[in-house]
Amino acid sequence: MKAAVEGAWGAGSTWGTRGTSTWPRWSADAGLVALTVLPPLLSQPYVDSSGPAWAALAGYEAVTAVILLLRRRLPATAFVTGLCALVVALVGSAGQDAKLTPMVFLPLAVLLYSLGCYCTSWVRTVPAVLGGCALIAAGLWVNWTTAGAREYQGRLDLLAALAPMPLAWVMGFVARTRRALLAAAERRVADADRAQRLEAAQAAQRERARIAREMHDVVAHSLTLLVVHAETLRARGDELPGWARTQVDGLAAAGRQTGGELRDLLRMLRDPAEAAPLQPTPGLGELAALLDSHRAAGGTVEARVGAALKTLPSAVQLAGYRVVQEALANARRHAPGAPVRLTVDGGAGQLRCEVVNTRATRRGTAGAGVGLGLPGMRERVTALGGDLTAGPTDDGGFRVVATMPLESADV
Repeated sequence: MKAAVEGAWGAGSTWGTRGTSTWPRWSADAGLVALTVLPPLLSQPYVDSSGPAWAALAGYEAVTAVILLLRRRLPATAFVTGLCALVVALVGSAGQDAKLTPMVFLPLAVLLYSLGCYCTSWVRTVPAVLGGCALIAAGLWVNWTTAGAREYQGRLDLLAALAPMPLAWVMGFVARTRRALLAAAERRVADADRAQRLEAAQAAQRERARIAREMHDVVAHSLTLLVVHAETLRARGDELPGWARTQVDGLAAAGRQTGGELRDLLRMLRDPAEAAPLQPTPGLGELAALLDSHRAAGGTVEARVGAALKTLPSAVQLAGYRVVQEALANARRHAPGAPVRLTVDGGAGQLRCEVVNTRATRRGTAGAGVGLGLPGMRERVTALGGDLTAGPTDDGGFRVVATMPLESADV
């Protein structure tokens, strides 16, 4: 009985609950049927080898082999049917002065284990157990009235065989309880993981909202004031020299563009779900305007821009535009008056942007920038699978080269 119950335990805890494992379910069922059916057949010759005994055992084993395959789907029905077949076989063989091996109780142990393991309804379990007790009582009464000899009447030997049977049901109930506890623990872990992810997302959203407020309070107000002053100077352009009017126009245009981009950024920080920009993102088609603003700010640039750049993926265009924008801004800050040479080429399956400036003609602005320009450019380019190199040249200038593949970018 121990081997069969352990086999049923394994079937209930692995194959029975998950349906798939290293071994298919039918292999587990076939192994369990073999371990349950063969022991009575092997031990019967040592108990009684008469024809009635073999006939009763063969009929019982045939019924047992079928109901063992149904023990998962119909555990209560399988238990009652198996017990009824056992009672009929024992009473029928005793009425013909034949005796069955005690191993015939082995399938009953497996069915009791399955009843405790798979039957989750007490409404079915209790009637099945009570019905089984009634079948045993009826079988004993019929056995006492039909058995010809006293040795074929079930007494202490029957009680000894039935005494450990409740333990099989307890083992099945424990296996089912353990399985339910594990499932509940997995659900709690999943719920805790979801709660942790939600809390992290909420914390990130709160931090984004705080950053957006700080940027709005610190940057947006100052930028708006800068644009207002620039527009005021434009309104009084007749009082300014020609070079100053050009500078003021460039300052006002740059302020308006930066203000729009800043509004998009703050909107994205406050609500990432509505991260669509309020205005089109800049691309390589706006390089001409970017170069004009650089010249308006007092810089000189010689540009060689390839054809059909507007057809490149939008992500590559935006990254290329930002690289050129930052490189030109750095040239104005750190090398004012130095000529800049720009080369943008979109051939050979990649976009290549090169910005080279010579030695500064006058001292740069002290403390200009916050030192995040180059890291920001490198992050943009690396995110698209590209590469960025930046460093001084032999003549004292500075060179920035960014290459980005076109096939890895989203159109």
